[in-house]
Amino acid sequence: MRKLLLAPLAALYSLAIRFRHMLYDWHIIKSKEYDIPIICVGNITVGGTGKTPVCEFLIEHLAAEYNLAVLSRGYRRRTRGYVEVQTKSPCRDVGDEPKQMKLKFPDVVVSVCKDRRQGVDQIRRDHPQVDMILLDDGFQYRRLKARANIVLMDYGRPIYQDHPLPLGRLRDTVSQLRRADIVLITKCPENISPLEMRIVRKSLAMYPYQSIFFTWLYNEPPMALFHDTVPLRLPRGNQVIAMAGVANPAPLLGYLQSRYNVVNKLIFDDHHTYVIRDLARMKEAIAGEAASVAIVTTEKDAVKLTNRRRIPDIIASRLYYTSVGIKFAAGQEKVFVQKLKQYVRTNEKHSIVHF
Repeated sequence: MRKLLLAPLAALYSLAIRFRHMLYDWHIIKSKEYDIPIICVGNITVGGTGKTPVCEFLIEHLAAEYNLAVLSRGYRRRTRGYVEVQTKSPCRDVGDEPKQMKLKFPDVVVSVCKDRRQGVDQIRRDHPQVDMILLDDGFQYRRLKARANIVLMDYGRPIYQDHPLPLGRLRDTVSQLRRADIVLITKCPENISPLEMRIVRKSLAMYPYQSIFFTWLYNEPPMALFHDTVPLRLPRGNQVIAMAGVANPAPLLGYLQSRYNVVNKLIFDDHHTYVIRDLARMKEAIAGEAASVAIVTTEKDAVKLTNRRRIPDIIASRLYYTSVGIKFAAGQEKVFVQKLKQYVRTNEKHSIVHF
């Protein structure tokens, strides 16, 4: 019954998206291209495909050679227009993910702006030394033409088995994958086989000029958010309360259940803003538990809990977070970085043979 009700809406949504792309494909609406490389990291579905860990990976591997800036929309922020992120910027003003990247890379320019062209223009005015911009979640923003498009797909939620919104999770048409230069398959099993890789390649029906790489996420050991009175690292096997306000908390839960004794869970909506009643829930969750029980959350959630003045000591002393990174299937990381740099240096977008 749900499918019958939502299918017409999904068809209308898909039709509208196709018409919009047609306007750009036929140059009725123009895209602007800049004289510095812009690398876009995006996806075709809603929800977490791992864009933030990928962006952080790119910063780590490109910031040494380029004066890099990051431009994001700043999802669910309460401000409007262009805002440059500072290390002390409130999450509500800039968004949790841009704030996380700024805290990890304080020397990199990080800005938010819904109008990406306005954002790029402002970055270039304020920071003329910038010679590369990383566009976070900008694949659908066609008013701006990227030098290279990196599109992410969750291995467990393949786009070729999905449906348009609101019936499924597709925010764009699957056919738009043709605009991708590089496709990153994220959240793969660590032991993914060559046969499983070939099945995905064949199912995506990619073009010869496109490259595909397979990655998975890994968690760093939990670190104390406020480590002045507690151990910096959480001992393995410790009792923990898992807490997350992300699109898909399953990876966090799986990691904690494999290494710690999970005694409770606090699960919130994606991009959740923590308020007083949430602190009360945390206090209630640790009541009656062992004195050593810890609350372990994601790095993105931890960014929103860094204002210690608002957090009671009984909670602050229990808060730990785990960072997430990406790893490539054997031998693919070096090739990925080389190909991306080749796009940047030559701008020969369709001269690289499919990997």
